[in-house]
Amino acid sequence: MNMTAALLVMAFVLLILGGGAWWLLRHPVFAIQAITVQGEVTRNNAVTLRANVMSQLSGNFFTIDLKRTREAFEAVPWVRGAVVHRDFPNSLRTVLVEHQPMALWGDEGTNKMVNQQSRVFEANVEDVDVEHLPRLKGPDAQSQMVVQMYRHLLPIFEAMDMGIEQLELTPRGSWRVLTDGGALLELGRGTEAEITAQLKLFFKTLSQVTARYGRTPTSLAGADLRHKDGYALRLRGVTTLEAVGPKKP
Repeated sequence: MNMTAALLVMAFVLLILGGGAWWLLRHPVFAIQAITVQGEVTRNNAVTLRANVMSQLSGNFFTIDLKRTREAFEAVPWVRGAVVHRDFPNSLRTVLVEHQPMALWGDEGTNKMVNQQSRVFEANVEDVDVEHLPRLKGPDAQSQMVVQMYRHLLPIFEAMDMGIEQLELTPRGSWRVLTDGGALLELGRGTEAEITAQLKLFFKTLSQVTARYGRTPTSLAGADLRHKDGYALRLRGVTTLEAVGPKKP
């Protein structure tokens, strides 16, 4: 009898606790009423962020899925990362980090960029000063390699008073550079060290070659460095004509 009574009391207590928990979880006071946005919101405003995210949320203070909430914030353009916290009894607080673009990505006309962490993202390119951003091209999965090559090659070009307007990793794995002066350089395939060595050798001899034609390296129009023992060169204002003699009968 004592055991039965104890079980009945325990069942009653559990029933009371379960009912209290159900009431607690369902009470309107715990419904999410506000979201506080902190951190980097220079390209978004808090009102727009809340409007985009609130409609995707379900549950109250206790039952809301913080992982899904974080993902909803990170799906907003320009948001690179979000950390979401509960603020008792009915609020959420999120801390945002925005993408900082270091280059445009892909073909012109797209809204793709690559950030300082070499991650490709999509946002309105009109929100940034595109005139001061280079363009990088290549498979999205190899964005880190392309960014690394750009950062490695840029000082080499700058030492020649040239900038890199575009760096491309072609589908065949070949590197191609378009300078800010409009010169197109075919660098070919190779590791970072191999491309660097080949490019430095080219620049080392470029001044000597251009001087023969009364030009400077700034007259460079294009070069093909894919040849094994040399390179092909095009200079502005310099043309090469093939002499054509009289035809023999």
